[in-house]
Amino acid sequence: MPRELDGYRYVGQIGVGARSTIAQVVRITSGQYFAVKRVVRRSAEDDAFLRQAENEYAVCARIDHPALRRCFELQRRKKWLRTAELLVIMEFVTGKTLEHARPTDLAETIGVFRRVATGLNALHQAGFVHADIKPNNILLTDKREVKIIDFGQSCPIGHKKDRIQGTPDYIAPEQVRRLPLDRRTDVFNLGATLYWVLTERTYPTAIRQTVRPGSHEVVGATRAPKELLPAIPAALSTLVMDCCKDNPDERPPDMPRFIARLDVAEQMWQRAAATALESEPSPPP
Repeated sequence: MPRELDGYRYVGQIGVGARSTIAQVVRITSGQYFAVKRVVRRSAEDDAFLRQAENEYAVCARIDHPALRRCFELQRRKKWLRTAELLVIMEFVTGKTLEHARPTDLAETIGVFRRVATGLNALHQAGFVHADIKPNNILLTDKREVKIIDFGQSCPIGHKKDRIQGTPDYIAPEQVRRLPLDRRTDVFNLGATLYWVLTERTYPTAIRQTVRPGSHEVVGATRAPKELLPAIPAALSTLVMDCCKDNPDERPPDMPRFIARLDVAEQMWQRAAATALESEPSPPP
């Protein structure tokens, strides 16, 4: 990472991504801290990563929502009339991803996913699909706030990609089949992420599923969260499985519907817990 950027001073490296490095910088005029993602072109293979960085800036610079990491500036450096380096100035956030800070409390889990869904709904209202929701792209800040990050694979609603893009353990079937992507794509990705948070197992997506030779039996067929952990509320388990339906028409259609069903699952769980507490025998006098 360069020690000097236009208008910013380098503080230190804070992360490494796919063909990118992320550092903390401070704006010289204000003293405010930011994060900067740097992508360098070393070969033609890096062009795809440069396009993803440009895409992330194009999406995040136009949306202001507390659950979405913002981008503020794009600095481009050229060599021989070709982009040689991109610097994306982003909101500086401290915390851990769900992959490294998996909630184990059910109430906290529901709260986290409600906030993620609220952020995704704002993204959808702006006309975009995230297309890569997974535990590593959901950040829990030091204040336990939620930030959705990494919009490099985001695209307009209804867009059909030329190649398969996504993370195998969370990818939706329409991403694998290169069909148009919409709100229900993020519903699938989010449902597969919730499946992992609840069970510590990954959902067998279309890429991960294999068929036993000589039959139509899927090896490692999916078990609902409640089958794996009976303490998980039935309504929450059903919501997860509905989100991960192969046919997008069978999933919750959007994030408001996901949130409504999440709320119902939470209310049913709370009532069941209260009933169980009331039915406990009183201690002997």
